[in-house]
Amino acid sequence: MTKYILPVWLFSCLFYCGCSSNPYASTNRLYRKQAKDLVKQLTQVPLVSNYGGKVPPYSIGTVNLNLRKPNYVIIHHTAQNSCEQTLKTFTLQRTQVSAHYVICKDGTVHHMLNDYFRAWHAGNSKWGSETDINSASIGIELDNNGTEAFSESQISSLMQLLAVLKTNYKIPTANFIGHSDIAPGRKVDPNAFFPWQELSKNGYGNWPDSLLDTVPTGFNGVAALRLIGYNVSDSLAAIRSFKLHFIPTDQSPGLTIDDKAVLNNLLKKY
Repeated sequence: MTKYILPVWLFSCLFYCGCSSNPYASTNRLYRKQAKDLVKQLTQVPLVSNYGGKVPPYSIGTVNLNLRKPNYVIIHHTAQNSCEQTLKTFTLQRTQVSAHYVICKDGTVHHMLNDYFRAWHAGNSKWGSETDINSASIGIELDNNGTEAFSESQISSLMQLLAVLKTNYKIPTANFIGHSDIAPGRKVDPNAFFPWQELSKNGYGNWPDSLLDTVPTGFNGVAALRLIGYNVSDSLAAIRSFKLHFIPTDQSPGLTIDDKAVLNNLLKKY
């Protein structure tokens, strides 16, 4: 009787059920390789180098350290036609785009990048004085083509994820914002269907009160937008982004007295 002997690599693959079941096994290997390269850099004691002045005789590593933590959560919609399409996009090196989490319409949450790593999701963006949003944030992508409502399962999963992130990293309520907030004129996500008010009720992002004070005489709406965090170098784009977030039913240019009342109220929360 003929004997068949499985090669060691194939036996291991079948035993651990990894190679045949995960279509992203090859990109996972690349992830691990890149992560190991970063770990090597992190675990090296800083080398003695000549930065100017007298060079020390030996290297010294401090014992007081930990990992940097994210301080913002940026919410996006994928602007693609399926969750699978987005997963593919984020596993192709040529796309040069990524996020920490992708949430599908059925509520499935894909954790694609360790929270302490820097994802490439914010692009050219600014919030307040922060100009490198990627280095200070976690990016969450919601499967949505940009013109549709978000599913209940998707928002439910998002809420659960935000609860974990807020607890783990002590992220301030005001620092849960959208891609359009940090990139006025360049991005419009998440779209007008996104339930910002619902998120705010649960502690993720600010929202104006139902009762608003009278707008003070001489109130400067553009200055208020800047104080909240918006980049007002293009004031009309900043106004559109503000309205998309807080007054999604009104995308007209300019600020009405009602818009200014909302802004005046929000100023007290940032």
